Amino acid sequence: MVDFARVQKELQECSRDIEASGITVSPKADNLARLIGSIPGPIGTPYEGGTFQIDISLPDGYPFAPPKMRFATKVWHPNISSQSGAICLDILKDQWSPALTLKTALLSVQALLSAPEPDDPQDAVVAKQYLREYQTFVATARYWTETFAKASSLGVEEKVQKLVEMGFTDALVRSALEATGGDENLALEKLCSG
Repeated sequence: MVDFARVQKELQECSRDIEASGITVSPKADNLARLIGSIPGPIGTPYEGGTFQIDISLPDGYPFAPPKMRFATKVWHPNISSQSGAICLDILKDQWSPALTLKTALLSVQALLSAPEPDDPQDAVVAKQYLREYQTFVATARYWTETFAKASSLGVEEKVQKLVEMGFTDALVRSALEATGGDENLALEKLCSG
């Protein structure tokens, strides 16, 4: 049985420290066993400037069993599957301890972004590139971060202009873009559906 009182306490701890750590954890809908975490990309890495979403499932034995975590944001890293987001990290497997928390687990995942372990890969293709063509690895990881982990503020005005030209008011367009995370197509659907 998941210790939901502890989960509540851990969520409160994370929300108190958002400014310093940049790490967030919140429930998906009203289910405390299904969470979404986010970590900022570490400074000085190809992941810098990105925000990475991580799906978290708490097994029945939590906190005595480790949380199941996988990247929801696509990431190019030797220890993270570029296909499924699966994470190869010892504390999420046999090195888990009930003394650890969701926040410490997310901090460990963030540290993994800074210090890949290509000799114990989750994604062999990425690990091979990391070991043999490091500059190509860095460029690819940076590209994936730009593409999948950054909410681009560039182009917002262009999106607003395009949608205003379709006959919608500036205020409605900005509201729809904000509600859809800047996705122009979803904003257009929202505007058209009233």
